[in-house]
This record gives sequence, structure tokens and C-alpha cells, in this order.
Amino acid sequence: MQALAGLWQRGGMPSEALAFAQLAGADPVFPSSFAVGTAAQSTIAAAALAACELGHVRGTPRQQVAIDMLHAAVECTGWFSLDGRVPDPWDAFSGLYRCADGHVRIHANFAHHREGALRLLGLDPATAKRSDAEAALLNWRALDFEEAAAQRKLVATALRRFDQWDATPQGQAIAAQPLFTIDRIGEAPPLALPPLRDDARPLTGLRVLDLTRILAGPVGGKALAAHGADVMLVNSPVLPNIEAIADTSRGKLSAHVDLKTDAGRATLRHLVGDAHVFTQGYRPGGLSELGFGPAALAQARPGIVYVSLTAYGTQGPWATRRGFDSLVQTAMGFNHAEGEAAGDAAKPRPMPMQILDEATGYLMAFGAAAALCRQQREGGSWHVQVSLAQTGQWLRGLGRVADGLTQARPPVEPWLEPSDSGFGRLLAVRHSALLARTPAGWPRPSMPPGSSAPVWP
Repeated sequence: MQALAGLWQRGGMPSEALAFAQLAGADPVFPSSFAVGTAAQSTIAAAALAACELGHVRGTPRQQVAIDMLHAAVECTGWFSLDGRVPDPWDAFSGLYRCADGHVRIHANFAHHREGALRLLGLDPATAKRSDAEAALLNWRALDFEEAAAQRKLVATALRRFDQWDATPQGQAIAAQPLFTIDRIGEAPPLALPPLRDDARPLTGLRVLDLTRILAGPVGGKALAAHGADVMLVNSPVLPNIEAIADTSRGKLSAHVDLKTDAGRATLRHLVGDAHVFTQGYRPGGLSELGFGPAALAQARPGIVYVSLTAYGTQGPWATRRGFDSLVQTAMGFNHAEGEAAGDAAKPRPMPMQILDEATGYLMAFGAAAALCRQQREGGSWHVQVSLAQTGQWLRGLGRVADGLTQARPPVEPWLEPSDSGFGRLLAVRHSALLARTPAGWPRPSMPPGSSAPVWP
């Protein structure tokens, strides 16, 4: 409750609504020395409670929101299967490598990142084996490889301890920033929202454009969809996706729009005209260059809530650097700390789920709903900003869990639900936020990109 109350206060939400949250369970629920259960439960609770509060602003009674910590943490593993097959989330070249003076982690799930890293190592992507990459990296200093990769717009980070991260300019920049920000960026009257019945999910009638691709952003869109929003996932027809899209697309429309073309930009501008929320996780400045930055959309659609996701925040020398959860964990010190807690600092280990991605995704949903509440009360256009690194800083602040690594990894089976999808028979974790009056869920099936026309229902 303390973690949830901190999020709630940061979002500017009314304290009396907290009485409607019921949280059960305590860390450890997964093998980790960090409070990953608390991070999962409090962010999922914040997103669900804020959705209900927006429903209350729209005229419906408040309702109880119950979240079990174990269920929330299992949901944050993102486990799923398709037609009985559990996809491997990692490319063969992704992972931690020993260097001449430490370790680096490489993210190679996308072909262009994998091939770029192998070429940087002097290897032929067509013939290289992981053992070749392991041998080549022994000739590199960790920080040198990290910097060389960044200059080539690749994704790799050196392993650091917490104190080493804290001493970096980027670590200091993250420590000086709040967990997230919700800023007014323009003037507008309160948007007229459709009438809401008491038995309708609290975000029914809201339209969300989801321009995110990997994990945190899609999780945020999925959370909004669970509470009734019409979420349209907008993909480029030429960019790759990961298999987790089958899970994170539950409840969404899924359209193709090519923003590199005049027709595509015109289509997105038309969609923006009727949208309430616009979420994006592209490289910093990328959408602004195409005319879809926060200031431009606040002018084109006064009253919109714009949500921006970055890896390393908006301040510091890494503000424009690409990143993924696994890399941020490595750079910030979590992998070293988990290894140390396990009794062998020489063997770094990741946290048991991509908790920075997952918690940040639910913070995006929370920020969007909180900003919509403020938009209804105060008017204005709003900009919500979150980052994986700021979520990591917050997770550190939740404290360590004594003997947390002795906790067995729990089974996922009690929390699974099947559904038909455009990807095959999907088995995935049902939503852990249990609403007393309007149950959350995803009646709209998960579908591949381009299955929907870029038109609001």
C-alpha cells in the first residue's frame, strides 16, 4: 500500500480513492533480492484504480480493485504459449558475455542489431556461432564495446555495480528525476466523453493510439484495453516485431500505417483527430521529426494525452540512447546485485522477469488514466513521460528482500486462460486486477499487425 500510495500521490490522484484498493500478499513471491512482487502489484493496482477513478469522474460509483501479489508477478513474466509451443524470448546471440575486464550484455533479438554487433566484433553474421562472439569479446574492454556499439546505434551495455552506475553522469541524471512526470502542454476544454453506464468497463468509449513495439509500451496499451478502451496498435509494415506481440495485442485493434509516406501520415493525422490518448516508444525525437511530437499533437488535437516512453529518460548523456529492459538491468547494477545476493558476485544474474518493462508499461497506463482525470477536471493537453531507468531507480528504492533468492519460482498454470487469436490458440495469463463491478478482460482477440483497417470502430 505504501508503494501504491506513492504512485497515486505522484499522479495527483484523490487520496480517498485509495480505500478502494485491496492488496494481498508479500515479497518474496519470485526468486529475487528485489521487491519485484511489490513493483508488479503496485503498478498494476495504480493502472486499474486510475481507470476506475476516470469512470468515477465520468459519473459512475467507485468500485473495489483487488490484486494478489503472486498473480501480479506471474502476469509480469509475460508467459504465453501458441498452439502449445512456448516461444523462446531470446535470440541465440542475446545475453551476457565476458570481456577482458568484466561483462557486457548484447540484445540481438532483431536481425539488424544482431548483425551489427557481430560485424563490430569482426564476425560474418552468416557463419558466426555464439562461441565465436564469446572469443571475440575477450579482446574488448567492456566500456569500450558499450561505447562502440552505441556509436553504431546498436544495443549493448557494460555490466556495472550500483556504485559504478551512481557515479556516471547518466546515473546522476536519473537519480535527480522523479519516477514519471505528467505535465500540461497546452490549453483545451475538457473533452466530451461518451456516456458511461454503471456496468460498463471504466475506459469504454476512449480511443488510444498505441505506437509502441517491444514490451513496456504494448503492456501499457494492453492494460488500457483490459478496462474497456479502444486501443489501436499502429505498426509500420516494414519493421519487425517479437513473438510477444501475440500476448500484448490482446484486446487491441492492429493496423498498419507507414509514416514514411504522405498517405500514412495523413491516415495517422485523421486517427489522431478522434483519439484521447497517444502512446509512443520510438527513439527520442523520431516521431517529432515526422510531425507527431507532443506539441504538434496538442495543437492538432487539443485535450489529448500524449505518453512518451524512453529507455534512459530525457536528461543526461544517454537520453537519446536505445535500450531494452535486460540492458538497463545490466547497466544500472541489478544483474551484479542479484549475483552478489546469490553468494557469487562473479556470476551476474538477471531478475526473474522483465520487471522494468512490465512495471513501466503499467505506469504508462496509470499516467494516461491519471492525466485523463485531470483533463476532465481541468481541461488542457497533457504529456506523460516514463522511462525504464527511472522505473529501475524506483525499484531500488523499494528496498531489498532478505533471502528472496531462496523463494522457488511459482507455476504459472493457476493463472492461465485460453483464447483464440490470429496467431493461433493462445494460452496466457489472465489480468490480475479484479474489479468488483466491471471485470477486466480482453474480449477483442489478439490479431497480427495489419489485421484491422486504420479506422476507429
